[in-house]
Amino acid sequence: MSFFKKLKEKMSQQTNTVTEKFKDGLAKTRSNFSDKVNDLVSRYRKVDEDFFEELEEILIGADVGFETVMELIDELKSEVKKRNIQDPREVQAVISEKLVAIYQGGEEETSAINVQQDGLTVILFVGVNGVGKTTTIGKLAHRYKAEGKKVVLAAGDTFRAGAIEQLEVWGERAGVDVIKQGAGSDPAAVMYDAVQAAKSRNADILLCDTAGRLQNKVNLMNELEKVKRVIEREVPGAPHEVLLVLDATTGQNALIQAKTFKEATNVSGLVLTKLDGTAKGGIVLAIRKELQIPVKLVGLGEKMDDLQNFDAEKYVYGLFSNLVEAEEE
Repeated sequence: MSFFKKLKEKMSQQTNTVTEKFKDGLAKTRSNFSDKVNDLVSRYRKVDEDFFEELEEILIGADVGFETVMELIDELKSEVKKRNIQDPREVQAVISEKLVAIYQGGEEETSAINVQQDGLTVILFVGVNGVGKTTTIGKLAHRYKAEGKKVVLAAGDTFRAGAIEQLEVWGERAGVDVIKQGAGSDPAAVMYDAVQAAKSRNADILLCDTAGRLQNKVNLMNELEKVKRVIEREVPGAPHEVLLVLDATTGQNALIQAKTFKEATNVSGLVLTKLDGTAKGGIVLAIRKELQIPVKLVGLGEKMDDLQNFDAEKYVYGLFSNLVEAEEE
């Protein structure tokens, strides 16, 4: 059974709505990436060096990342030789197989958020302004509330104009409490208040917003360290996740941001927003490969339930669904 058939079978056994969200959310990348791959294999009668050179350009154009592309091409060449593949169409399934393998790094990795079974779970969100931190927090609050959990939000971005009010709007939408102070307040003091409020209200989840002024990097990183120290002191073992939010549409710039934040704070997972808005969704692979940090959540649209746990196989299915389905016909 080919990789595409196995993938199709596996997707059919899972929640169709989630699989469809990945398929719909990756439509722009699919038309940019797999359509070009499809065109490539239709133009070549054999798998040769020219074929691989064009494939390399397509992968780099999809923001897969230079190092990842070089590794992928080397592995593809080796696999083509080992399996004695002559027909370029057979390479499509091998590409998707290798993309999953590169993402997983040989491990079956879970994208699950580290939620505590007992007591308070504290999740800290970091990232530059404008990437969708507050929206992500609001959508995640909505999800946890729907699961029957008691959720509290901490308005720790006290510097950006309108940030506190924006979080309050999301709090109202999700029906959860927002702990805040005035604009310009000390974010660490807000976090202290939020932890105490979450404890006194027997909350299950505390979602913490933070400032994202990367142009003032030293101050921002010191501030994040202070916030983390307050949380650690009040809730031993917390924060249970430090999620870095990145805008997928910014491509390689998102990778630069990720490297900067990784240097400054102990990022445990990534959230890639606006994946539905980019034709270069290969950035998921570049970030995963270069930083060794798992992507835990992806934004696949504007709706409340369009924030989904990342799944490497669903991601690859979203990239190649047209080819997967064509093989079935």
